[in-house]
Amino acid sequence: MARVRHAVRTFLQDRISTGRLLAGDLLLVACSGGPDSLALAAATAFVAPRLDLRAGAVVIDHGLQEGSATVAETARVACASLGLDPAMTVPVHIPGERPDGPEGAARTARYAALNDSLMRTGATAVLLGHTRDDQAETVLLALARGSGTRSLAGMAAVREPFWRPLLTSARADTHAACTAQGLPVWHDPSNAVDGPWRTADGEPLRRSAVRHVVLPTLTSALGPGVPEALARTADLARADADLLDELAEQAYVRLVGREPDGSHIASTGELSEVPTAVRRRLLRRLALAAGCQGGALSHVHTERMDALVVGWNGQGPVHLPGGIIAMRTCGRLVLRAGPARPVR
Repeated sequence: MARVRHAVRTFLQDRISTGRLLAGDLLLVACSGGPDSLALAAATAFVAPRLDLRAGAVVIDHGLQEGSATVAETARVACASLGLDPAMTVPVHIPGERPDGPEGAARTARYAALNDSLMRTGATAVLLGHTRDDQAETVLLALARGSGTRSLAGMAAVREPFWRPLLTSARADTHAACTAQGLPVWHDPSNAVDGPWRTADGEPLRRSAVRHVVLPTLTSALGPGVPEALARTADLARADADLLDELAEQAYVRLVGREPDGSHIASTGELSEVPTAVRRRLLRRLALAAGCQGGALSHVHTERMDALVVGWNGQGPVHLPGGIIAMRTCGRLVLRAGPARPVR
């Protein structure tokens, strides 16, 4: 319990020292009723008034499981009993058709509701209960997907307006803190390896499998300290990714122009002189600026654009998500909206 409180206190004091938090500011804890978020709620309720801050809680009821309203109300009452004010429950609607799966749909709805709650209450930030173990799982999932440095960087401690004070804390500490305080913990069955939600091929959800199978196996094979090492990898990767993103943005400003027709253009000669790691980030930034859909823009798209710059052999244009076309013409890379496709 002391370790969790210390993590929250240190995190909030850092925000105060930078001027991001001021006396009297309101913080909202996103609480599901699970041990991580409930431990965060208890620690915040203890620490915030001692730092001259106000703290409330918001519980999102996704309505995806039987009895979800009861679980949400139990969590809300627990937060209110800890002294969090306001303590509110917000129901959300999850679309019946979920192309990104139940996890993705729930996440999208949850963050939208948290943003809305923040705006309605005038809170400064929303605190999320992700722990060091969650960070380790995120890194392993990124590795399995063959992701780049940005994905390996995992979750940022601060990504406004969402703050994660417990990224340096172990999940074992949040569970123990709840037990020590007699808090009414709810264990989400969807987090279990045999939980009700499955992948499209009937397998356990990827994060559940990593949590209950992969990480324990790695710890057994490699010894203790695996989550800490993976979280450290995320910290190192984030520092690298931040620098590369900054260099890419500087190169973008310097090299990319706009035509009167709205096309985005850049000299292929100048682009080819940019280091690969920076150039590919620049190309992704360019595609997004031209109107591509970020969620659908893949590494393959970026590679094909890069080939127009450094692997040119007369190939045709690259079709990008959102109806954008990238082509090489007269020594320039040009991105513009393509002709509308006929509706069938």
